[in-house]
Amino acid sequence: METVGHIGLFALTAVYLLCALLLFLYGANCYVLLFLFMKSRGRRASGSEAFAAAFRRTHDDASLPGVTTQLPLYNERYVVERLIDAVAAIDYPREKHLIQVLDDSNDETSAIAARRIAQLRDQGVRIEHIRRPTREGYKAGALRYGLERTTDEFVAIFDADFIPPASFLRMTVPYLVTDARCGTVQTRWTHINATDSWLSIAEAIAMDTHFAIEQSARGWNGLYMNFNGTAGVWRRQAIIDAGNWQADTLTEDIDLSYRAQLANWHMRFVFDLETPGELPIDVNAFKTQQHRWAKGSIQTAIKILPRVFASDDSLFRKLQAFFHLTYYCVYPLILVMVCCTLPVLFFSQQMLPVWAWVLLLACFATSFVGSTAILFCAQYTLHRNWLQRILYLPWVMCVGVGLTVNNAKAVVEALAGHKTGFVRTPKRGGIVRGALSSYAIPATPVTAVELLLGLYSLLCVVISLAHHQYMVTYFVLCNAAGFLYIGLLSLLESPRARPAAQGR
Repeated sequence: METVGHIGLFALTAVYLLCALLLFLYGANCYVLLFLFMKSRGRRASGSEAFAAAFRRTHDDASLPGVTTQLPLYNERYVVERLIDAVAAIDYPREKHLIQVLDDSNDETSAIAARRIAQLRDQGVRIEHIRRPTREGYKAGALRYGLERTTDEFVAIFDADFIPPASFLRMTVPYLVTDARCGTVQTRWTHINATDSWLSIAEAIAMDTHFAIEQSARGWNGLYMNFNGTAGVWRRQAIIDAGNWQADTLTEDIDLSYRAQLANWHMRFVFDLETPGELPIDVNAFKTQQHRWAKGSIQTAIKILPRVFASDDSLFRKLQAFFHLTYYCVYPLILVMVCCTLPVLFFSQQMLPVWAWVLLLACFATSFVGSTAILFCAQYTLHRNWLQRILYLPWVMCVGVGLTVNNAKAVVEALAGHKTGFVRTPKRGGIVRGALSSYAIPATPVTAVELLLGLYSLLCVVISLAHHQYMVTYFVLCNAAGFLYIGLLSLLESPRARPAAQGR
């Protein structure tokens, strides 16, 4: 019996080390992205205003191309007017700017939108209220439906929670006009509610990292990058050449981005053009969004990576595409390591050779420092009060761990080929939590697992203190804080009954 126990511990330890090694690879890639960002930052992080001004000197309004702005909606009564008003206020020749409100709603959103659209039409704004007979294809289907009803050369897209600046088209269209192979221009998101709660603080810092470092590093160095689903402009021909919008993954934006780049279109990331948006403030909405992004990314990886590796791209570009599309695989790796913490770290001490402990510590250090460094660099780059903001980095790590079960489930579903619908992320529009009850998303059985892992991690904290393993204490304490925060908040914010409507 003792032999069986030793074999079991050895197997768990081997799995633990394998997961640590794989996390090391993703952590090491953080250093690669940081290097690429720093290498190109000086010549690419600014200049959009000067570029737009130079463009205006040689292009009058009569020479500007037609642009259609698409607003895909599904049950967004709290933010629909704000969105429509912001887009109607964009500075662009009215005769060359068409607004499509792609409204799939089945609540009062449609009436609110119709009323505001009628008012704007009376003011001379070219705006259409488009209602489909079915919601086939969800957001991708709506965008495709709208594209078939315009002939404009360029298409801007905004989700309901965004507030584009008036200069948006004046700042983005020049990149497409002057570069015939530029298929997409993506702007950098900012957040109107970044300090509303502890959750939104963590979300904002994580999103800053994606846009400030990851998108910049990829976009500025000719690597595969992605359109983020909103706050960008597409060239119509690039969409058509890539095979149009497709709804076979939950991240239609990443899917189309890669297909367009494989069709020899490239993307432009405009670092210094900010487009404000709203972060999910309710944890179950945030988890739904993360689940969709995680599952959709892996679905896209399964669909697209074979084409990437069969292409004539450099090995480095292919590897960066792999790390990009499979990033969410870190969550099942972390989940396995969390579950194995107690037996491996506390009961296998005498079994592991010195080299194994050195390897384990090296993997931990590389992954932890890499992920921390990229978060730090984003805050230092974007914010004058970066010294204050970096104090939240441990909290960001906790929230990231707290999402492990939710996102690992999404990855496993994608790998297993399990199909689910496109569940939209509810937006608040600055209202109080209680008013969101009709759009609120209930907790799922995942919450119970999060709470159990939180209690398990607390046990690991106690045992690590008893064994004087204080470095381990820090990590398992982060695990406990993250799981318990996400789990308890999911219960507190869950409505008593599940709403019937789902969708974008």
